[in-house]
Amino acid sequence: MTCFLLKMTATLCATLLRNQGWLPLIQSVRHGSKAVTRHKKPLHILKQKLLAVTQYMPPVRPVAPGAYPSKNKHVQEDNGFTLLLKKDLKKVFEECKMIAVVQKNGSSAEEMLVLKHRLFKHGIRVKFFPNQVTRSFLSDSVYCNMAPLFIGPTVLFVSKEPKVKEMLSALKASPQMTLLGGCIDNTLLSAQGVVGYSKLPSVTVIQGELVSGLTMLTSRTASMLQRHPAHLSALLQQYIKQQSLGDGIEAAPKAEEAT
Repeated sequence: MTCFLLKMTATLCATLLRNQGWLPLIQSVRHGSKAVTRHKKPLHILKQKLLAVTQYMPPVRPVAPGAYPSKNKHVQEDNGFTLLLKKDLKKVFEECKMIAVVQKNGSSAEEMLVLKHRLFKHGIRVKFFPNQVTRSFLSDSVYCNMAPLFIGPTVLFVSKEPKVKEMLSALKASPQMTLLGGCIDNTLLSAQGVVGYSKLPSVTVIQGELVSGLTMLTSRTASMLQRHPAHLSALLQQYIKQQSLGDGIEAAPKAEEAT
């Protein structure tokens, strides 16, 4: 009872002193770290499993068809019409010695008909093949280097003989037709190469010049043999003298070098 009264007295005195502006000399100070109450408590294992199972997963965004290139290459087989065109194109390359690639730029049907008529007079035909079919055929043949020529609207001027001069003269009258290149006698030529080929003499002219040269040599030999033997012996002696003089001139510098 006495302790209780003492505690009550001390408490009352402290209250009176605090009200009057007096503070006790001894204060209780708490030392050490402060209590942290911001950490979240770990969830229960069952609650964690439930949240993982019920987590929202957005659906995959659909991709428009054709937006990305296909990883699997589909090899499309040729239909019957494409195979027929390839067969006709192969026949053209086997039979024709001149195949020229020409690009048509806005030519009308009437102009094309007139050009066909001009070329047909010289035995040159006009062939139409789709560029896709032509490039597909050339990729598997020895004429694969001609594939870059088939761009845009193109036609083929073909003939069994290389009639380049006649073809160029017909193209001069049709400025809307542009020569891109061609294959002549199994040789790939550019547009300038085709023009240069047209300036070469024909085979008959070259054969005639060769025959005339050989005939001239044989005729000179025959005329020399038909002359008097004395004249022939004089020519042979002169030839021997020239040979001996030539050998002496060559031997003299060698002797000087040796000395």
